[in-house]
Amino acid sequence: MLKEKIQQNMKEAMKAGDAVRRLVLSLLQSAIKNKELEKRSKLSKTGADADKLEELSLLSDEEIIDVISSEVKKRKESIESYENAGREELARKERDELAILMEYMPEQMSEDEIREEAKKAIAEIGAKDIKEMGKVLGALMPKLKGRADGQTVSKIVKEELST
Repeated sequence: MLKEKIQQNMKEAMKAGDAVRRLVLSLLQSAIKNKELEKRSKLSKTGADADKLEELSLLSDEEIIDVISSEVKKRKESIESYENAGREELARKERDELAILMEYMPEQMSEDEIREEAKKAIAEIGAKDIKEMGKVLGALMPKLKGRADGQTVSKIVKEELST
């Protein structure tokens, strides 16, 4: 399971003295724990069995990938902000963290692969113009979840509907 892999890599980073990797994995573990607590809170309100609450609140690999995706998005936004502000040393730090997080993401799709999936979704929905972009994205994003950046998908769908 992905959570165990992250924990194991955290131990390895600590032993190796890799401070950056340790920090990133520590932050990731905290984000995962917070999501589990949030899930547990929601489950307890539904009246789920208290004995099974701990087990039910554990995140699946797919949910963990969602957490990692969120962390990746934060790093990308920070990189852009730092570059715009001329803070290259901070942008470099964020890029290093991003590279570590990307090791836990599924293999990312190329723009050509995304374009093919977008064309299929447009054909399935029968979308004719940009006004139907939301419908296309609604059908497409669950298929590409974790394997493609939302901004890239949006840009490609927009291009395809504009032609």
